[in-house]
Amino acid sequence: MEEKTIKVKPRGKYPHAKKVGDFIYVSGTSSRRPDNSFAGVEVDELGTTNLDIREQTRAVFENIDRILKTQGADISNVIDVTVFLVNMNDFKGYNEVYGEFFNAETGPTRTTVAVHQLPHPHLLIEVKAIAYKKQA
Repeated sequence: MEEKTIKVKPRGKYPHAKKVGDFIYVSGTSSRRPDNSFAGVEVDELGTTNLDIREQTRAVFENIDRILKTQGADISNVIDVTVFLVNMNDFKGYNEVYGEFFNAETGPTRTTVAVHQLPHPHLLIEVKAIAYKKQA
């Protein structure tokens, strides 16, 4: 069943996606869930936080896919991504999961940069995407 609405509201005054002609621009997306928790975050009974780059990366691309479906497209229509990592030591884990969604021959172009921080201290990754879907 195709989801028509995004249950997670942006944290600011901007859209999740903007369609311009045959292009769909997806705002920076994280692993945030509708209940405002984050995939890839575990906090034990003593308050120790464990962050999982693989789980966060998978959730980010699943969120992007859901956003694109509201625009009549999906993750296969992505032509370019910009990835923001808080720590380049997470590159290997992120790259492994990235390969589950895209391949080198047909996947999107990609830029990965390290950033000082993201909008929440539990976030390890944020992704901005551009998709192309010819309109009927």
